[in-house]
Parts: sequence; structure tokens; C-alpha cells
Amino acid sequence: MNTSAPIAFRTAVSADIPAIVALVESAYRGESGLRGWTTESHLLDGRRTNNEDVGAVIKRPHSCLLLAERDGQLIASCHVERQGKFGYFGMFAVDPAQQGGGLGKAVLAEAERLARERWQCRAMRMTVIEQRNELIAWYERRGYLRTAEYEPFPYGDERFGIPRRPDLRFEVLVKTFAKQPA
Repeated sequence: MNTSAPIAFRTAVSADIPAIVALVESAYRGESGLRGWTTESHLLDGRRTNNEDVGAVIKRPHSCLLLAERDGQLIASCHVERQGKFGYFGMFAVDPAQQGGGLGKAVLAEAERLARERWQCRAMRMTVIEQRNELIAWYERRGYLRTAEYEPFPYGDERFGIPRRPDLRFEVLVKTFAKQPA
């Protein structure tokens, strides 16, 4: 793949569901996930998502599944949703073969722009498994702050994976957007 070609962003449609599921699974689980640094394989087994869940995200009001493509190939995706005054950022996946070159940073910046401009959100909120210290540090370098707010991991709901340890929980991270000039 030509990594010097420009990145094109667009909103997902139903026809994209199988490719999105494959990308998310490759980034988070199994052998392909081990090629990148964002894998959760040491914490979770099972699936990360499925066609039904991705389809529901695409159809949900005030929700966008943002796709990044290069030369027509899906290379990254994320879910952005308006939740009150906040944008919510989740289901972030970058093709493991494309990680480490700034693509994730570009996708995150586009998601933040979308939340600010489309929904006039004042901040972006996300949850990250607290044991993912390297990933949390990556978000901190991009302006996200740890809030000391936690949400329980949904043990027993295999839509989120099958936990390999009993102490998982999500930490809430928030980035407040700079005020735009009037």
C-alpha cells in the first residue's frame, strides 16, 4: 500500500460493516493484533465486535462511524457520538500494519474536529481499560486527561470480550477543546 497517498475520511454505510468488523478484530484480537501495539489479547479473548453491533452504531442518531481510507482501502476507523455536551470516542482501530506512522493521530484529530464542528461539543470523552497504560499515555500526549472516574467492565457480556483477569475496569479520559474565536 502506498503510505504516501493522502488519507480520505468518510462516514460508514451498511455496506462497510464486514470490512469494519474485520479491521477492528485485526487491531484488537488474535494473531494479527499482535503485530500492532494496540492489541488487547493479553487482557481479553473472544470477539471485539460483530456485524450487528457495528450496524447499530451506524444507524444510531448523533453517531458516526468514521472511516479512514488510502487508495480506496480501509486502514482505520472510529466511532464518534454526541452525548450531551461531550463527544464520545470509541471503537478506534488502526490496521496493525499501518500503526506507528501517525495515522492514529490523524484519525483522532478528525474525530475531534467532527465532534466540535458537527455537534458543537465542548470536549471529547472516552473510556480505556485502565491496564492499558501505554495506550493511556498515547492519549495523554494528545491532550487527554485522566479523570479518576471509572466504569465497571461488563463481565458476562461477551460482546466486550472474554476477560483473562478479574480486575478489569474502564478509566474515563477527557479532552476539553479550546474555545473557538467568535
